Amino acid sequence: MGRTHSNAFLQAGRFFDLPYQPVLQAVCARNSERLKAFADNWGYASAETDWRRLVERKDIDLIDIASPNDTHAEIAIAAARSGKMVMCEKPLGRNAAEAKAMTDAVESAGVSNMVWYNYRRVPAVTLLKHLIDEGRFGRIFHYRAKFLQDWTISQELPQGGEGLWRLDAAVAGSGVTGDLLAHAIDTAMWLNGSISEVTAMTETFIKERKHNLTGKVQPVAIDDASAFLCRFRNGSLATFEATRYARGHKALYTLEINGEHASAMWDLHDLHRIQWFDHRDESQVRGWRSVHVTDGDHPYMKHWWVPGLQIGYEHTFIHQVADFLQGLGEGKPAAPTFREGLATDEVTDAVLKSAKSRQWEAVQLARAGSVT
Repeated sequence: MGRTHSNAFLQAGRFFDLPYQPVLQAVCARNSERLKAFADNWGYASAETDWRRLVERKDIDLIDIASPNDTHAEIAIAAARSGKMVMCEKPLGRNAAEAKAMTDAVESAGVSNMVWYNYRRVPAVTLLKHLIDEGRFGRIFHYRAKFLQDWTISQELPQGGEGLWRLDAAVAGSGVTGDLLAHAIDTAMWLNGSISEVTAMTETFIKERKHNLTGKVQPVAIDDASAFLCRFRNGSLATFEATRYARGHKALYTLEINGEHASAMWDLHDLHRIQWFDHRDESQVRGWRSVHVTDGDHPYMKHWWVPGLQIGYEHTFIHQVADFLQGLGEGKPAAPTFREGLATDEVTDAVLKSAKSRQWEAVQLARAGSVT
């Protein structure tokens, strides 16, 4: 993510007409040797091994958090209290309580903030948002999403430490629920509104793994797989699934929406296409069509190449930086804000709670408040 974010800050002003030009003033990491190589490669003016120095520096306007989940809250709250703008990788917190503290901090300080839920800014997904807002679907009945990977199947894989902190609940907060499903939930609520209640199941397939930091075999506390049903507040029903045990899948993220008039499907593996069905088409030619979202009147695409030529994963982060800086210039927040990131954490909390209670659980919504 450090590379992805750095590239986005460097490229945004080259393709978008923005009110501000990002300056890579400093980068922070714990390994000083690798840090120097990273700073030299990406053109950072300086480097720090303690994030607190960045918060204290007067030449830093924005703190961008791309570190493990257990560091998000402390860094974001300190940055906000120092008057810095804050951008943070997802999930916002390890749980909704942490995310609420972070949200209160940025709102109390009045600093601009954003969570890196980049899939909102895939042009095809943004097009779906436009079509929904235009009423092209009519009333929405169903939403389906899944995010499948296979990288943790081996029983020999350890947990914890620098490369495998996502398998350590103390650092990550949860497993695929807070990692993969968080993406799917954020996209879903952006497209279809808030979620009111969930019923879920999770599973940890390998119960013990050696921990990289202690060298001991310890219980695994994260969820390897998670699936839930839910109701949106608009009355539509949904199914969500995520796993790291789907052999053959590296990052299969798909979604489908079924409405009164139309349906649509999107697949991250073919990220520039939506599959579209409109029942209002003439019956003789009615059917699913494949729309290649690369034309100049499609979201974001006028900033890139000639129609028909594709962009990639990294460009979604460039779009996010561009939207954030455009929002600064217009004095408007750019979504998703920390409060929207908190809303996703509230859903993941409800999912994990339901998996334990084996009952339907309401999504508990936090109200705006002040830092204590």
